[in-house]
Amino acid sequence: MANKIKDTDYLAISARIKAMETGLLTRERMEQVLDARTDEEAVKILQECGYPELDARDPEAMDAALSAAREATLSDLLDGAPDPRYIDIFKLKYDYHNIKAVLKATAMQVSPDSMLMDMGRVPAMVLKEAVLAGRMDELPEGLAAAAAEAKEVLDSTRDPQLSDIVLDRWYYREMMASAEATGSSFLAGYVKIQIDAANLRALVRTLRMGKGGDFLKTVLLEGGSIGTDAVISAGNSGGGLTELYGPTPLQTAAEAGAEALRGGSLTAFEKLCDDAVGEYLAGAQFVPFGEAPLLGYLAARETEYTNIRILLMGRGAGLSADVIRSRLRNGYV
Repeated sequence: MANKIKDTDYLAISARIKAMETGLLTRERMEQVLDARTDEEAVKILQECGYPELDARDPEAMDAALSAAREATLSDLLDGAPDPRYIDIFKLKYDYHNIKAVLKATAMQVSPDSMLMDMGRVPAMVLKEAVLAGRMDELPEGLAAAAAEAKEVLDSTRDPQLSDIVLDRWYYREMMASAEATGSSFLAGYVKIQIDAANLRALVRTLRMGKGGDFLKTVLLEGGSIGTDAVISAGNSGGGLTELYGPTPLQTAAEAGAEALRGGSLTAFEKLCDDAVGEYLAGAQFVPFGEAPLLGYLAARETEYTNIRILLMGRGAGLSADVIRSRLRNGYV
């Protein structure tokens, strides 16, 4: 039987992560990118943070460069991670994205290749061939079951949204199963707040569309800290977001959600949902060692890639610094 992994097994990689955190894109550095006189100057600032040359005029090349940077970080930390499952957590969403892409493309009778992202646990083309050929047994167990169920739903209903809902449920189910398997309370908390944020988004969108609890029931995810029955009740009553989410880290997001229902900004609400998840992860900075610093750092990098894209695409579109700033997600540092 393999020895149980202990927090102290993470001493070396935790120390390394503390050193790597100094290279994260701080708010000050993002302000420098915003204030740069030219796009070339903005890119140079990012290069000083270790990124390759990025060009917002070629979004596909920029995304490819950011993907390569992401893969390099994951591969680098995999070598020192006592438990590789914590690295896989950050690959999981791309497996599910690729299944969605393959199923939708098949239904539309087009190639999925341009939509695939080769950043998951399973190489994108391997996953594509397995799904197209119906050889689901070639995929990891949970992913295989998810793909089979989503395909069946899409074949029977011809509704891509319903198959997406199936895959989203499997995605969070796999994440929670990983948390339980590793015994990590920090990872379990990370999954729970993501589910709570997803359910809050679903509640606000449902109410904005003028739909009630019956529709909401079909899109909610299980496993959050707030039960689905309570969320459905809020959907049926047409509100109560601040009361429901007031005692949670999503309080500010819920207040923005209530404002969005009165005609306020949906973009601001979505950002605050992401920021609540980010604030939970920021707590990893105060954990000296263990899996929490590893998870927090990798999630911080994910947010960083999003912010870089917002910065460069916003500048390329001629948006004002204030507009771009309002869309940036809260960073780790």
